[in-house]
Amino acid sequence: MSDRYKASGVDVEAGYQAVELMKKHIQRTDRKEVMGGVGAFGGLFDVSKMSYEEPVLISGTDGVGTKLKLAFDMDRHDTVGIDLVAMCVNDIVAQGADPLFFLDYIACGKNDPERIEQIVKGIADGCVESGAALIGGETAEMPGMYQEDEYDLAGFVVGMANKPDLITGTEIKPNDVVIGIASSGVHSNGFSLVRKIVSDASIALTDQVGGFDKTIGDVLLEPTKIYVKAIQALKQKVTIKGISHITGGGFYENLPRMLPDSLGVELTRGSWEVPPIFKWLQETAKMTDDEMMGVFNMGIGMAVVVSQDEKDEAIRAIESANESAYVIGHTTETQGVTLV
Repeated sequence: MSDRYKASGVDVEAGYQAVELMKKHIQRTDRKEVMGGVGAFGGLFDVSKMSYEEPVLISGTDGVGTKLKLAFDMDRHDTVGIDLVAMCVNDIVAQGADPLFFLDYIACGKNDPERIEQIVKGIADGCVESGAALIGGETAEMPGMYQEDEYDLAGFVVGMANKPDLITGTEIKPNDVVIGIASSGVHSNGFSLVRKIVSDASIALTDQVGGFDKTIGDVLLEPTKIYVKAIQALKQKVTIKGISHITGGGFYENLPRMLPDSLGVELTRGSWEVPPIFKWLQETAKMTDDEMMGVFNMGIGMAVVVSQDEKDEAIRAIESANESAYVIGHTTETQGVTLV
């Protein structure tokens, strides 16, 4: 039966080999609450070993989007797994969660065990960085659905917070301070536009342009930053009133998501460092500032709101986690996001 299945395009033996190759990466993410090992029908996590008084589970799911097309073209697959974890854990961190465990789904046209190992290595790297255990996943070989050298990724994370510590935004008031935490680059949003800009400019991903010290493909594949440690350090020092993960839709869509309906944000132009990749994209595509702010993170991957009297302590806490932080604006009684 396996020979007939293999003739149809599904190699079961390659799947077994991929599992063996990924085991050492999964083991790096282990936590004391994890029960069982790789290969069970479901992943087990013993929450009775945790000390939350009023535990609330917070979950999130996401993918990497068309950034994967760059990984295909560059034949580089060891970083997109970090992107996958980051996109999921950063969302639940914005609600006050500590990540507990992660699961992944990899759908591919052909199961190449070494390539699958590289993807899972990146996922494990992201899990180690965020403190989440990788307790399960699925690799689906789907000939006819994907080209042999293509795949898609999806992830799912579960975290926990004490109910009184949930970050809901309800306590945000006018004139609270908005602090931006630096991004590592484009992260994992806006890549359909990025790819069009590169293509329209007749630039190859292997070209070195814009004064960068590496190829444009390598610059764009820089993994999404994971903010778990920075937010955990911040929670120990100040009261976080709101958090926004700056993803698809940029500032205009994501900042209002953390605010009460009656409030808005006023951002100060030039108050943070914009990475060179955004300047290059803007100049190459001849986009306005407003267009860029509505698509990309522009160097701010996460924004947090604190009271005026805690802003200095908040900056120090974030910097103690080796992240760069800037006061980028304040909340106002005018709805929406305004640049001044």
